[in-house]
Amino acid sequence: MEFCFATFDKAIIPQGFAFCIIKMKQLLISIVFQLIMACSIQAQQVSGQLKNQAGQDIRLLGYKGLETFELAKSTLDSLGNFSLRCTGDYKGMAYLETSDNGHLLIVVNEPGIIINGTSLQEAGSIVFENSIENRLFAQYAVEHNQREAALTGWKYLLSQYKTVPQLKKQKKVYTQIQNEIQRLKDTDEQFLQDIDPSTYVSWFLPLRKLVDDMPLSAQRYTERIPQNIADFRRIDFTDNRLYNSGIMDDMLTGHYLLLENMGQSLDSIYVQMNLSIDYLIQNLDGHAELLNTVTGFLISLLEKRSLFTASEHLAVSMLTKNAFVLEDNLSNKLETYRAMKVGNIASDIDFSGTTIKNGIKVNKVKTLSELNNKVTLVIFGASWCPGCVEDIPKITSYYNKWKAKGLDIVYISLDTDETAFTEYTKEFPWLSYCDMQGWESKAAKNYYVFSTPTMFLVDNERKILIRPVSVQHVNGWVEQIMD
Repeated sequence: MEFCFATFDKAIIPQGFAFCIIKMKQLLISIVFQLIMACSIQAQQVSGQLKNQAGQDIRLLGYKGLETFELAKSTLDSLGNFSLRCTGDYKGMAYLETSDNGHLLIVVNEPGIIINGTSLQEAGSIVFENSIENRLFAQYAVEHNQREAALTGWKYLLSQYKTVPQLKKQKKVYTQIQNEIQRLKDTDEQFLQDIDPSTYVSWFLPLRKLVDDMPLSAQRYTERIPQNIADFRRIDFTDNRLYNSGIMDDMLTGHYLLLENMGQSLDSIYVQMNLSIDYLIQNLDGHAELLNTVTGFLISLLEKRSLFTASEHLAVSMLTKNAFVLEDNLSNKLETYRAMKVGNIASDIDFSGTTIKNGIKVNKVKTLSELNNKVTLVIFGASWCPGCVEDIPKITSYYNKWKAKGLDIVYISLDTDETAFTEYTKEFPWLSYCDMQGWESKAAKNYYVFSTPTMFLVDNERKILIRPVSVQHVNGWVEQIMD
């Protein structure tokens, strides 16, 4: 066999070998190109132009349960063009955010979404060039709000034609109004039914509608409340689509505010709240991380609303049935409701550390039970606690009034430095105590304290009267009960 020679990469190589090497390079380039294309197919891309926001940073943020996280980040060029590519297979709701706090909620469920407009600050300028789901989402948002506004007007007129004497005779008009109300409802429902069931928006929009409906149901359309409650208790909270929707917190908050304002007795309201708690716990069974997340969010929500009966039901249910899956901090928080619920007797507190009043060390009082107060507000705090720093001036302003009515204060510090403790409490006119053990303090452990400030109002037998969530809560109780 004869070999011809050719110059290749500055080396003398037989021409046959050169041909083989060229072919191999072409094959490698083809493979690399295919890999790049495969990665492009997997990546979600959002691009477009925002003419009036040139040069700004732009981010795409997704939802992870009750939190957000960054999917992609870029900078708009001098013409306002941008391209955001997020790796992975994220599908759900997300939002664009620019440096000037412009926001746009979008559906991320298509491989390439193109957005054109002047600015995220001008929602009316935004056009989706190739995203059917985002067009449907934007269309429904506008039309649903228009229908809701019309329904408000028509329902007001309906009430007038039903009750005002000179209008009650207009039976035909009354019927026409009823028909128009029904038409608007049917139109809204038909829009949702006509959406391709394989799309994300076909699942998302009914739930978004439920979130929007709940406050309106409580305020205006009470006849919708039973249906809203039933719809909530059919939601699968383990569904990944909900996890990436950004409405999980709104859904939980809206539902419990709806129940709180449903116009029934407090006992009936708590029955409904507890039923929903039971549903959530059962639905999330086997999903430990999500169960912890929802429980933590819900317990905080109920605390803020002073719905302690529901808080106790949630805490006891979780500790009884799901204690083995609870994170330590959450377990301690829930245990507070079981061990420190209203009506229980709180542990005595041994003042064997440093006790101060008006900047002077006190040695006479040895335990909480020795105090002769009619009512004692036990506050757990620390010099490093921002909430305590904010609350102390408020407490000081109420202190003389409270004391005149028989309430005094014992402040339990979780400081570990005696100098910091004495400096911080030197002007407190009430008893302040610290054993310098921080979170390991025996009092903190006995009272299941997991955060500061934490307060308990106890009587002279240490019976827990309330677990205040704020200084205003204490003052309200004093004015109502001790007057």
